[in-house]
Amino acid sequence: MAETPNPASLAIEPLYADDTLLVFDKPSGLLAVPGRGADKQDCLSVRVQARYPDALIVHRLDMATSGLMVMARGAAAQRELSRAFAARTVKKRYIAVVAGRLEAPPEGWGIIDLPIIVDWPNRPLRIVDRIHGKPSLTRWRVLGYEETCTRVELEPITGRSHQLRVHLRELGHPILGDALYAPPDVQAMAGRLLLHACALGFVHPVTGKGLAFERRAPF
Repeated sequence: MAETPNPASLAIEPLYADDTLLVFDKPSGLLAVPGRGADKQDCLSVRVQARYPDALIVHRLDMATSGLMVMARGAAAQRELSRAFAARTVKKRYIAVVAGRLEAPPEGWGIIDLPIIVDWPNRPLRIVDRIHGKPSLTRWRVLGYEETCTRVELEPITGRSHQLRVHLRELGHPILGDALYAPPDVQAMAGRLLLHACALGFVHPVTGKGLAFERRAPF
């Protein structure tokens, strides 16, 4: 399966750029924003701000996840794009490869409705908690089968941290290469987390034009 390229060796060029926003394809292994410690300062936002000083984060992808991210240029654009994410008008799709044969829903698309909460004793892990968890919804469908795994398309309706990874683990089909939620044998099936943000669609906050971006999964 896919190996993780060294993100330090990858040039970060925008897929789209104007005076209001920027769109990037973040590689797996690169933080979206700085983490704690001197060794976690290299990230997408720092690299982008070196070239576009007004660039601001609107949403994040996990370090291990690759794919499409939008950044705002200036506080006004950040507010508008953040409102769009909060209102769930931003359309996001992901591709993942999961362990085992995940049977397709009879109607094509299925819904995972499992509330998620931080696992405080084991931060940053998340767990399903039907009493205290926050509502978490994921649409999903099967794209195809490989020898010992299933390729799926995912559409998060809510945007909880680690939502897709937790939801698939709860179905009994963790994502290959998932160092947080997969057992060791499933982790070892890939050199990286096989989760990629493949599609992103939203309304331009200034022009009102619909924008749609796609980036094929590198696995």
